Amino acid sequence: MKRIVFLTCIGSLALVLTAFGAPKGKAGHGSARGGGARSGHVVSRGGGHATSMRTARHHSAARSHHATAKHSRARSNSFARASKSRSNRAHTARAQSTRNAHNRAVANTRNRERNVTRANNARNNRHEAVGLRNQRTARANERINGRNFAANRNRNMTLARNAAVNRNQQNARVVNNWRNDRFRGSRYAAFYNYNRHWHNRGWWNNHYSNIVFVLGGWWYWNTGYWYPAWGYASGSYYPYDGPIYGYNNLTPDRIMVNVQVALQNTGYYSGPIDGDIGPQTREALAAFQADNGLAVTSAVDGPTLQTLGLT
Repeated sequence: MKRIVFLTCIGSLALVLTAFGAPKGKAGHGSARGGGARSGHVVSRGGGHATSMRTARHHSAARSHHATAKHSRARSNSFARASKSRSNRAHTARAQSTRNAHNRAVANTRNRERNVTRANNARNNRHEAVGLRNQRTARANERINGRNFAANRNRNMTLARNAAVNRNQQNARVVNNWRNDRFRGSRYAAFYNYNRHWHNRGWWNNHYSNIVFVLGGWWYWNTGYWYPAWGYASGSYYPYDGPIYGYNNLTPDRIMVNVQVALQNTGYYSGPIDGDIGPQTREALAAFQADNGLAVTSAVDGPTLQTLGLT
């Protein structure tokens, strides 16, 4: 009896040990199907079932590690793709922002250029309009001044001739005859005392240091006047034989140019501005002198230059 109980305990203990070491699924399955004898058979073969359990656990751990590594690689690749996508989007946004800024700058530059062009065109149009208006005004003034000048010239020449007749003056034209009481005094002394002198070049150079060639002949400077240097050189030409009042160290031709311009501005002279003391210039001088109560010398004297505003 004791032997039966002992064997029963040993069998129960083997069954318990077999059920504890086996996988749950297999253990349950074996138990459900009455695998007690099979468990006993496995134990009786020297522990082969334990080795199979260890091999199963090893394969399960390997599969779990492989799955974990695959999942980690998948997560890493997903993160890399996400980072690359974000970087591409940021780069695209920066490039688009740069293009937009460039386009705005180009548009602003073109707008400024168009505005400047429009402003310049408007200014040029205004200037052209003003220029055309000024030209029309100048032409109208020229026509008016031409008519006025012709009328004034005729009137002044008539006055000059009348003054010469009424005052018994014989010097409305230059005749080298200033021997009249009206020319007495320091202002006309050069004209009253003028006489033509002939000398050779050596004599003139020894007596006068300032001798110039203008108006077709040689002129020398003496005490405020320019005089013809008769005989200085052959072929000299003197359209006017008499003194010319000098000022500001100007040569006779420059003085006569200024006189012609002043007579033209006052409406007495319409001839060329050439510095030549021709008949038209002397007639204008006579008219101006007569109108202003001066001695009619038809010459460039000090009182005439002063009245013209040149000295």
